[in-house]
Amino acid sequence: MSNDLLTTAELAGYLRLGERKIYDLVAKREIPCTRVAGKWLFPRDLVDAWLRERTEGPTAGSTRITPPAIVAGSHDPLLEWAVRESGSGLAVLFDGSLDGLERFARRQALACGMHVIEGESGGYNVQTVQQRLPDQPVALLEWAQREQGLIVAEGNPHQIAGIADLPGKRFVFRQSSAGSHVLLETLLARGDIDQDRLLSCGDPARNETEVAMAVVDGRADVGLGVASVARQFRLEYLPIARERYDLLVWRQSWFEPALQALANFIRRPLFKRKAEELGGYDLGGIGRVRYNGPE
Repeated sequence: MSNDLLTTAELAGYLRLGERKIYDLVAKREIPCTRVAGKWLFPRDLVDAWLRERTEGPTAGSTRITPPAIVAGSHDPLLEWAVRESGSGLAVLFDGSLDGLERFARRQALACGMHVIEGESGGYNVQTVQQRLPDQPVALLEWAQREQGLIVAEGNPHQIAGIADLPGKRFVFRQSSAGSHVLLETLLARGDIDQDRLLSCGDPARNETEVAMAVVDGRADVGLGVASVARQFRLEYLPIARERYDLLVWRQSWFEPALQALANFIRRPLFKRKAEELGGYDLGGIGRVRYNGPE
């Protein structure tokens, strides 16, 4: 049992549970795991941390893993700039809202930026966090309200006016873990449009910048992204949705130097001027607690 990675059978023996129960925990995304060549493996150190978090009594939580100083999740140009300029020492690893949430849940990141629309309710992020991290000491803080829209070439040569015009166009898809992809699926469903009617222009874009570059290079007719990136690349922009981008943090970690440096920086006039320069941001609710997990 000294292996760093446990098989399903080994984990079942370690936890004194049946293998069926292990698969049930995996299906509910309640236990740290990874899939390699179709086989589930369980990092022993993360399983031990998972057990400690569920330990009751006076020592509960005292030996939790300290996450690395990384902001994971969805790419946001304003957040990326603020992390760099604040001198926080934070690194960024932007590969989509849901990817970031998984990394955060495994304590591989100190914070996670996310903008996941939640069904027809039009809400953002809260239910997603509650489902993935039930009963965990986390907080969801509003970063900004952002415009999401269609990015097209100068002059809008394909005369795209909205979602209904996307069938038959070369579209820049995002990876399935991206909040923008979840938004696209929601908008297509509302318009009763089959996603297969959109023409893929190649591999999915991993961030907002790659969306704009695909349009600039002529590889795509249109993509979904934020206003600030369209402005940066001097592309035309058709707003179609207003979304909330939040920052998910471990509540205790919020008071550590790295995140406090970022929190102090966003109070400076320089930060507000940058948001105005980028465009498409409403900072009226920045810092508002949108969800606060149990103590």
